[in-house]
Amino acid sequence: MELVLSIAIGVMTGCGVWLILRPRTYQVIVGLALLSYAVNLFIFGVGGVKSNLPPILEDGVVSSTLSDPVPQALVLTAIVIGFATTALFLVVLLASRGLTGNDHVDGRNERK
Repeated sequence: MELVLSIAIGVMTGCGVWLILRPRTYQVIVGLALLSYAVNLFIFGVGGVKSNLPPILEDGVVSSTLSDPVPQALVLTAIVIGFATTALFLVVLLASRGLTGNDHVDGRNERK
């Protein structure tokens, strides 16, 4: 399970970096979103990958077998903040495209 999680984090990070380096604004926004998802998966991975275990203490359960609730809370907060940031970026993208007439990051219509 850890290998699959590591590969997913690596692929999402690579795709996010590749999209950030693209010339169009929409691709940069999608790249930033992919990077934020990769960071969220990384935080989940740091918290320990455990399945079918409650994050709540119960009588007779050893505390080392429980999953850590702090990374879960951090990722939930990061998802909400990432959604709001992506929505803000899309509004700025639409306003910029309406004012300038193109969606290139550097403001040029064609590549040389």
